[in-house]
Amino acid sequence: MKISWMSGGAQGSGIDTSANIFSIAVAKAGYYIYGSREYYSNIKGRHSYFNMSISDSPVNSISSYVDILATFDAETIFQHFHEVNQVKGYMIYDKKQEGIAVESIRSIEPDITNDVLERLNGEGGSTINDVVSYLGKHNISTIGIDYDDIIMKVMNETGASPVIADRARNIACIAASFSLLGLDKKYLLDSIQTIFKSGVYQKMNLLAAELGMAQASNAYSLKGLDANARTAILDGNTISAMGKIAGGLRFQSYYPITPAADESTYIEANPLIKLKAPGSGDKTQGVVVLQTEDELAAINAAVGAALTGTRSATATSGPGFSLMAEGISWAGMNEVPVLITYYMRGAPATGLPTRSGQSDLKFALNVGHGEFPRIVLASGSSSEVYGDAIEALNLAERYQTPVIHIIEKVIANSYSTINLSELGGEVKIDRGKIVAEAGDQYKRFEFSDDGVSPRAFLGHARMFYTGDEHNEFGHITENSANRRKMYAKRMKKLELADAEIPQEARVKVYGDAGADMALLTWGATTGAAIDAMEELEGSGIHAKVVQIKMFNPYPYKLVSSLLNGCKVIDIECNYEAQAAQVLREKTGIAADAYILKWTGRAMTRDEVSKSVIKVVKNGEKKVVLDGGR
Repeated sequence: MKISWMSGGAQGSGIDTSANIFSIAVAKAGYYIYGSREYYSNIKGRHSYFNMSISDSPVNSISSYVDILATFDAETIFQHFHEVNQVKGYMIYDKKQEGIAVESIRSIEPDITNDVLERLNGEGGSTINDVVSYLGKHNISTIGIDYDDIIMKVMNETGASPVIADRARNIACIAASFSLLGLDKKYLLDSIQTIFKSGVYQKMNLLAAELGMAQASNAYSLKGLDANARTAILDGNTISAMGKIAGGLRFQSYYPITPAADESTYIEANPLIKLKAPGSGDKTQGVVVLQTEDELAAINAAVGAALTGTRSATATSGPGFSLMAEGISWAGMNEVPVLITYYMRGAPATGLPTRSGQSDLKFALNVGHGEFPRIVLASGSSSEVYGDAIEALNLAERYQTPVIHIIEKVIANSYSTINLSELGGEVKIDRGKIVAEAGDQYKRFEFSDDGVSPRAFLGHARMFYTGDEHNEFGHITENSANRRKMYAKRMKKLELADAEIPQEARVKVYGDAGADMALLTWGATTGAAIDAMEELEGSGIHAKVVQIKMFNPYPYKLVSSLLNGCKVIDIECNYEAQAAQVLREKTGIAADAYILKWTGRAMTRDEVSKSVIKVVKNGEKKVVLDGGR
């Protein structure tokens, strides 16, 4: 069972808060959710919306269609009315806005206005009333609510001022949505009490919820399910921060940039962690978070902290990652263990700063000039982010090299139901080859069989660091024999990592591993592919999902065995199918077809399933997607 729900309104008007309340209520009822937040690169006023899938089993993606569209303003109606499901679909709207025409909304982009006018052609006008007429002809039910009347009742009964009471408008709307689901109202009321602690805010929102629920009746007849596990609703930014803290992070630098900054601000707000040391009771340690003047300073600060023996990381997005290239290269030359969490978004330049993308994969693989080991891994879901963040910190110190952890904007800003048992268990910290005491003849870059030198921290021994080529002590030298050996020493660490990191940890398979059709994915496209794979079974199409989790070192042996003899359909959110290019470079296997999207919006499960059908039944070699507002 899957129900798609969407809410939308002006940015800064409480979209996130109301969506979180709704999500918590659904989760309290025992259902799984996966919600994706979309917003313009604007502080306040532009259109923002939250697309959520509700299911009685784990769900990994959103849908292109909407079963319940909960609108807080006129623009949301015009932006999304065409997405409402024509089989048992509903739209909730402000009845007082029926006379508003799309041409009067200045924040809507001209091409969207033209699309609305084209769709409404034949309705006799371009108002919300015409949208309601249009939906009625397509078997979609509409629920008009008098928000002003509800707000007036809230003011009269709670004594709240007009400005304060107006904030309850969104609660009334999501409450009507909740009534359509048919769930017991206690879940929603409990959720409101969880979010609002203040007496007046709690009172007015509880009242608005009661009034809103009275506007709609049961349509989906959902019943509360038994919640057998402890769960939480978390987004990728938060889970990454939690993973870093649990993984022993002690220093994080950043310069504010969307969507990476949310991770650092979470760590700033939650910098302390209690560590249980056997025989010594609880021990509290913290994380130093430094907001720098730019991204150059951020990477250099993280590298400097790492040289002192501190577990260090930085987090950034597109343009900021570009600025970090030189610092990452310096870290590669000096074998510095540092984690760069790379929140990938729309590019190039500023691009789509609040949208997603996968177009920087090859940049991440080659960032910084020259050849040096860079371990690159990409999480495919919020639940993976936690463990990947911990492992990334371990890998950095084990192999004394920069590690780049890719988290796309879609994952960063998507909320999903996480079983807390997935975040539990003992966290293993691997600090690699550390020398507690080093003598006067300590060689920081000592040649070794595996390429990894014993590491002492600044202040514990005399050592030298420079951006130039150097000998074992760190002294600058351009001697050709030393250059050959030192160069090979650094690169040998990637060979070691390839030998030690299990291939099964670098690639994941969903479905029947023996299927002769493979949906090749990485990052955020994985969830849509998994859900689509299940739906494709109903169309007689049997496939498996092969997710690449680590791109360097690439798991070429296992990937080759999984894909040899298969029809490979590559699924990515970029133009050049970069993961397929890497696949061919590493294994010689070429993809047979491509499903690509570069609009900055999340790939949906039905986009994937419909595209796979086009490939299989129509013989299409390349399907380009453009769905989403």
